[in-house]
Amino acid sequence: NLSYLMELATQLGITLLFKPFLVAFFITLISTPFVIRLAHYWGLVDDPKKRKHPAHTEKRVIPRAGGLAIFIGIFVAIAVTLPFTKQLAGIILGASLIVVTGIIDDKIDLNPYVRFFTNILAALLVVGSGVGITYITNPLGEGIIHLDTLRLNVDFLGNHSIIILADILAVLWIVWCMNMVNWSKGVDGQMPGFVGISAVVLGILSFRFTMLDLQQWVVASLAFITAGAYLGFLPFNFFPQKIMPGYGGGALAGFMLSVLAIASGGKVATALLVLGVPFLDASYTIIRRIAQKKSPFWGDRGHLHHKLLDAGWSKPKIALFYWILSVILGLIALNLTSREKLFTIILIALILGGILLWLSFWLPSLKEPDQDSG
Repeated sequence: NLSYLMELATQLGITLLFKPFLVAFFITLISTPFVIRLAHYWGLVDDPKKRKHPAHTEKRVIPRAGGLAIFIGIFVAIAVTLPFTKQLAGIILGASLIVVTGIIDDKIDLNPYVRFFTNILAALLVVGSGVGITYITNPLGEGIIHLDTLRLNVDFLGNHSIIILADILAVLWIVWCMNMVNWSKGVDGQMPGFVGISAVVLGILSFRFTMLDLQQWVVASLAFITAGAYLGFLPFNFFPQKIMPGYGGGALAGFMLSVLAIASGGKVATALLVLGVPFLDASYTIIRRIAQKKSPFWGDRGHLHHKLLDAGWSKPKIALFYWILSVILGLIALNLTSREKLFTIILIALILGGILLWLSFWLPSLKEPDQDSG
């Protein structure tokens, strides 16, 4: 009967999605030890005695450049399992720019404004390939809100149509996610774990719509590729970490998750919910820095993971805290309407905001910021 066929198709689809996941997982797992050696050889290491920064939580000399291993896993998995499209080309180009920037930063500590400029350029590369937020579901009513009505036609090497509002919002969203996720990588295993969970949630969401839109197969596969790459990196990053993701690994995670949220049908609310803790931590950090009359681009020891460390939490406990919350929020996100997601985000913001304010009030004053984007 029909229900049996649908169940069979679902099982087959999930089985097919394991292939890109496993390719990305094992390629990253295999390539990470080689990247560790390269990082030592090229001097891409974090030495607390030479690179002092208030946000650092590691006292040992640890290789950076983890983003390179993650990128290798993602790139190989895409090349092996997905058909080439203009959108995938834009994603690969944007990801490549991020990783190259990350490697340079691992070597010389780039100015955060330079890194922010590369964020914008990477976002423009993927948006220029055709990835954009053309609509969002109305969280306060019925139907959807169209963002593709205002267009600008350009005749340069062919006819092109720039969807002004949709493209601007997409660039802002991608840049925000790159920084938001990158700021939540200060503890061993913290970031790869919640990124892998978030990517799986977005992959499941896309898989639900594959019957209606075959293009969602590619999006679901890309989500599982992202999850596989970051979970393949996790064994080397979990406490005690043997390699750090570096700026390249952190920014690449935000880049991939933001693009997946757009490509899965404008599911920005779902991404915000499953990334609720990094989102609220980053929002609080920006507000706090501006209130203190400091640039939001310069890092300090004021993120949630720093406060939890100062409160006596161990690094593995903090990582597990982020993972568990991501799983809970991911399960919630998969079973709520857009309006319910909005109210849930507001509720989480009030709870976590109260916790952050309480920790800030009771813990000792933070040190002065240094040159980093946090």
